[in-house]
Amino acid sequence: MTETQAIIDSYQRARAENVRGALATVVRVEGSAYRRPGARMFVTETGQTTGVVSGGCLERDVCERAANVMRTGEPIVVTYDTTSDDDIVWGLGIGCNGVIEVLIEPACNDCMDDLMTLLAECSKSRRRGALATVIHQEGETTATIGTRALYYPGGFGSEPILSGVVISPNIFDELRDALENGASTIKRYEVDEGSIDVFIEIIEPQVPLVIFGAGDDVLPILAFARNLGWHTTIVDTRARPTSIERFAEADAVLLFRPEEVSGSLALTENSAVVLMTHNYLHDLELLKLLLPRRVRYLSCLGPKRRTERLLLELSGGAVAAADAYLRQVHAPAGLDIGAETPSEIAFSIIAEVKAVLRGREGGFLRNRKGSIHGEVSSDLVSSTPSVGMNLPGCFTAGVQTRAAVS
Repeated sequence: MTETQAIIDSYQRARAENVRGALATVVRVEGSAYRRPGARMFVTETGQTTGVVSGGCLERDVCERAANVMRTGEPIVVTYDTTSDDDIVWGLGIGCNGVIEVLIEPACNDCMDDLMTLLAECSKSRRRGALATVIHQEGETTATIGTRALYYPGGFGSEPILSGVVISPNIFDELRDALENGASTIKRYEVDEGSIDVFIEIIEPQVPLVIFGAGDDVLPILAFARNLGWHTTIVDTRARPTSIERFAEADAVLLFRPEEVSGSLALTENSAVVLMTHNYLHDLELLKLLLPRRVRYLSCLGPKRRTERLLLELSGGAVAAADAYLRQVHAPAGLDIGAETPSEIAFSIIAEVKAVLRGREGGFLRNRKGSIHGEVSSDLVSSTPSVGMNLPGCFTAGVQTRAAVS
């Protein structure tokens, strides 16, 4: 189960039991931090928490502030400054050298229902969504902290969803653009007699992992992927009914011969595909199908020479074409970590998939220059001023506070 799904489940239980709750979301990070913008934690009035917004150093204070938010019903944004060398709060001396802003808002209301529905739909359909949330206000504005608009192109039914408050006349165009480039950001808008900062967040779907093969070595890959919350599909190309029970932990188990796969399996440009049938002819048929498809990651188990032979055969002996095919395939599958056992090989493959999805080379972090996290733009970009807008927010005006944490 993903962290997001666990938060959704906790929220739904709280709603059903009439228990108050608060949602904490990392909305801005400058410098180093354990979690990036979009990380969430759900807190109930009984003290139960789901998810984390840091490595454990901020959670206690967030819970205390969340309790106050539940009492007042007013959202706040708290800034934690971990750049100081002094033990200012709690005597922890965290020393992460980062500034983290966390939005804490009351949950268990209709506005929060829309957010949870969006998170669930993005996960279930494996399609992106986008959110725009006001996190800071200055001057006289009717836009309050926590005011939110959301966009889900797939729709919760059949039509695209454009829900929430018109923060800016072109906010939904901004959300559509954010979906196109896949980057979360913060933008500043001049509204009424003041200005607001808006966190535009991309909601990523589950990673869709498709494994062709049903041998013993598939089980550890499935276990790693499930622990990461990925959506897993096992395709047994020998079509053995026993595989359904054997791989019951997978989200889907399909029994298709290689020649039957073409019209039976939906693959997207975000899919990660691993071939581990241990059958040369099966892999040949599958590569013939997969190479023309746009998938994010494609790998083939076995020695490189075997894959080169497969691709040379597919290209009719044309070496240049085979070389071009080889650049599309990760073979042998996995990172070079000296893996030998099935579990170690599974670990190296899962790590390679993650590296490819994040656009990384999979090297040592100590050799990386700059931030270890992908850069999420936090520049404040001024948009065209908007005046006289009616912005009926979901929440009343919140209090912006700052807390320094060493």
